[in-house]
Amino acid sequence: MILLITGALHTGKTFLAQKLLEKYKYPYLSIDHLKMGLIRSKNTTLTPMSDDETLTNYLWPIVREIIKTVIENKQNLIVEGCYIPFDWTKNFEKNYLQHIKYQCLIMSKSYIQNHFCDIKKYADTIEKRLDDSDCTIENLINDNEKILKMCQKNNLNYFLIDNADFYHTIVKNFLCKRSEFIMKRLYKSNTEKKICGVCGGIAEYFNLDPTLVRLIWIISSVIFGSGLLAYIICALVIPDEPLYK
Repeated sequence: MILLITGALHTGKTFLAQKLLEKYKYPYLSIDHLKMGLIRSKNTTLTPMSDDETLTNYLWPIVREIIKTVIENKQNLIVEGCYIPFDWTKNFEKNYLQHIKYQCLIMSKSYIQNHFCDIKKYADTIEKRLDDSDCTIENLINDNEKILKMCQKNNLNYFLIDNADFYHTIVKNFLCKRSEFIMKRLYKSNTEKKICGVCGGIAEYFNLDPTLVRLIWIISSVIFGSGLLAYIICALVIPDEPLYK
């Protein structure tokens, strides 16, 4: 499954992708990293200061074919960046589109006005920006309003950031309900592992406390007497958690 995360500047696209990577080990591709790699390796005459339309026209065909390859290989990938055209759906046939989810992050005018200092403060949380001089209240408002109109025009999904607690809402939408965009698979856990990781894996699959799952398993084993055999069967049947899912 492919998850496209895009939006205006300073909306936390890279931060969200990084959190998904850390929590669920879903790899992500930063289009900005791809851009800088191509520029620094001198595979293009474009520069970081080239206009967004030109960069999108150059980068998107590459990203598009990466996405198709990932889908054909039945893998998962998060693609993050602002160089995703608003008519991106035209580049994929139906058999590809059913595996792609899109979300655009947009800040409301009131949020920008009330939290501009915080926006600037956390601009470099994940990666260092080369030049942030254009980040003014006026530019942010204009950029976000433009992107909002384009999302509405193209009937695209977007998340409107309008309060300081927005990240928790994003976590709820993307992390707690990740089955909406990425198929969940049951694995033995590598991080919540006491014996073989069976209880930890079940806890991660159902978003439960691993300790609670272990207690329920132990109590059930004492009462019904078949917990050990069931654990051995699960340990043999449930696959190990891969490094990257």
